[in-house]
Amino acid sequence: MLEKYAKIIIGKGLIIILDVFIKAILAGLSIAIGGTVFLSVESRPLGAFLFAVGLFAILTRGFKLYTGAIGYFWERDRRFKLEVLVIWLGNFAGTFLGALLVNLTRIAPISGKAAALVDIKLADNPLSIFVLAIFCGMLMYIAVHGFNTAEKGTIKAVACILPVAVFILCGFEHCIANMYYFSLAVKSFTYPTMWLYLLIMTLGNALGAWILSVPPYLLSERTKK
Repeated sequence: MLEKYAKIIIGKGLIIILDVFIKAILAGLSIAIGGTVFLSVESRPLGAFLFAVGLFAILTRGFKLYTGAIGYFWERDRRFKLEVLVIWLGNFAGTFLGALLVNLTRIAPISGKAAALVDIKLADNPLSIFVLAIFCGMLMYIAVHGFNTAEKGTIKAVACILPVAVFILCGFEHCIANMYYFSLAVKSFTYPTMWLYLLIMTLGNALGAWILSVPPYLLSERTKK
């Protein structure tokens, strides 16, 4: 009997993880679309504005994005903490797939712009990357939390679009967007520092989100006691 229930529980758990992974892949593809339009237009402000279509698709369709989920890391259960890792891996798979597909099309020359962007990022120092990633994490938390808590559709759209445009125009580092740029500029995988910098961006994005999300969470927990 216990074995039967164990199989049912494990089966449900795998289905949940698979669901999260698929939604994370779709989120990665959405970011790839945002990154593609950013690289395709000549106007940087316009590209920054249009990049937000990726996050808008993710939030309206319920896809899973690492920089959207990590801000809620400490207030959710243990299963959610595992899901965050699955989301990161799914996002990477989605952005890599997006880059692979783009490189098969007539717009593949945008990979040259991605390569130039990647060269700038990988020539930077780790502390700079980390600080820029922290600021990006803060803005992404503002975007996602603002979208989730706003009641009116117009406010949801503004909350989603403005922080994204700001982090791009400021040159802040978004680990998932960079997964796409790294994948599009295939030569990125020849740089030994790529994986290290991606990890630094991942941690910086997390810390940025926690700066805004953890203090209110801790205060609310104290008031409950």
